[in-house]
Amino acid sequence: MTLLNCLLSAWYGLPFVSKNNILVSTINGTGAAIESIYVLIFIIYAPKKEKAKIFGLFTFVLTVFTAVALISLFALHGNGRKLFCGLAATIFSIIMYASPLSIMRLVIKTKSVEFMPFFLSLFVFLCGTSWFIYGLLGRDAFVAVPNGFGCGLGTMQLILYFIYRNNKGSQEIKKPSGDGTSIEIGEKKPHQDKRQPNGKVPQDEQV
Repeated sequence: MTLLNCLLSAWYGLPFVSKNNILVSTINGTGAAIESIYVLIFIIYAPKKEKAKIFGLFTFVLTVFTAVALISLFALHGNGRKLFCGLAATIFSIIMYASPLSIMRLVIKTKSVEFMPFFLSLFVFLCGTSWFIYGLLGRDAFVAVPNGFGCGLGTMQLILYFIYRNNKGSQEIKKPSGDGTSIEIGEKKPHQDKRQPNGKVPQDEQV
């Protein structure tokens, strides 16, 4: 989603789509290049099942971007082109920012921030805030609206982090082992001495 967002935002910022937005194009173009490397590395080293899934999503991303680019070039002109490309970029920007919602739900459920790194949450907040201000100053709703949404979600992530920051990895998680039994992962419970008052060990505890 970040790759698709960067591609669409870079296209939206081009002079023949929207004027005075070259900064949007250069930054998102750089982001698209970096995200492409991430996706390609994942496809190379991922297991077969995941590789097929991500390759399918990668193909979908390129198809959507190509469709938006071709329609805007040959079917639309002037303000209609800007509106179409801006809406496409806004929709996928909001989807990108909304993708960590499942992690936030996990944090609330487990009361642990183990799967929500602090710096990722911090930079989601900083990125959303800076672009939100840029969009307001430039009076560009297609930049301000999705990044305002991202600013709000980044704030929520930081609040959750500070609420549960001391609970990293404190939850016990049961995972199945190869022989069908379960293994507990988490804090080790103190050993309970089950000796009877006379010092003998109960028969069911004797080996």
